[in-house]
Amino acid sequence: MAESLTLESVTLESGATLAPVEVAYADYGPRDAPVVFIHHALTGDAEAVEWWDTLVGPGRPIDTGRFRVICANLLGGCKGTTGPSSIDPATGEPYGLTFPLFTIRDLVAVHRALLRELGIAKVHAAVGGSLGGMQALQWSLDHPEEVERAVLICATARLTAQNIAFTKVAREAIMRHDGMDVARMMAHITYLSNEAMAMKFDRARRGSPPGPMTMESDFEVEHYLDYQARIFLARFDKHTYVYLSRTMDYFEPFAEHSGTPSTKYLVVSFDSDWRFGTEHSEYIQEQLRERGADVTRREVRSPWGHDSFLMDVPEYHALVREFVR
Repeated sequence: MAESLTLESVTLESGATLAPVEVAYADYGPRDAPVVFIHHALTGDAEAVEWWDTLVGPGRPIDTGRFRVICANLLGGCKGTTGPSSIDPATGEPYGLTFPLFTIRDLVAVHRALLRELGIAKVHAAVGGSLGGMQALQWSLDHPEEVERAVLICATARLTAQNIAFTKVAREAIMRHDGMDVARMMAHITYLSNEAMAMKFDRARRGSPPGPMTMESDFEVEHYLDYQARIFLARFDKHTYVYLSRTMDYFEPFAEHSGTPSTKYLVVSFDSDWRFGTEHSEYIQEQLRERGADVTRREVRSPWGHDSFLMDVPEYHALVREFVR
């Protein structure tokens, strides 16, 4: 179960101050064990053993029997941490779009403040997929003395024009047309590869035998997107989606960092991921090595596209298990 901790205030990179800031977090495993911090992706939350149960838990590569594993809901979130859906003390109303813009560095600042409150000055490993990997990278560049190892999975150090275009369309669907469901459908298309969609759905249709041509959802892939949109609307705040996606657009840490990180890195990509494909990991490796960092990079075969980091892919799990060991 997630717990909650209150930070007196947080000053953002923009100079804006939020006070107070509630942080929802989950804390697993022995309290005297080495600490592994899990950074969640865009639509995740603090309960890492639930949404990342293929990687985190008893006997898993991130073993909660061996490590103290901590995961916190992001600043700007809607699962217990202060965000746009929270009440603004100054008005008594939800922040909504008055919530200040924030950066990946601000997300990390809240995590670091949480760990200080818990009496933790250094972590054995920081692990994250997608947006989670971006946070781990920022933390290790800004404060390498606090992060012994960083595992960056399906991550990027700068979004491409195509990536930014996808998030632009998603935000427009939400803000102009209240189309959170449409934004989620489009996102799921980018998370899966063509191979994965063919394996899961191909051109299968509902009904036996299939009915006549219709404008309603008929193909199995359409019903899948309907379902994903429906459950997402029930659990996620549209403004959190808007803010976090915009935060990702501006991420470019190597534009300002030139020092040598002491953190050891494992950078993992998947051959079917076309959202943050292997070229993103190659760029991270190149930039880190130019700065003298210790980097191991691997591309792993998987049919599941960007979602591979959440799936049971043995080669990937073996890499993570050995690296954090």
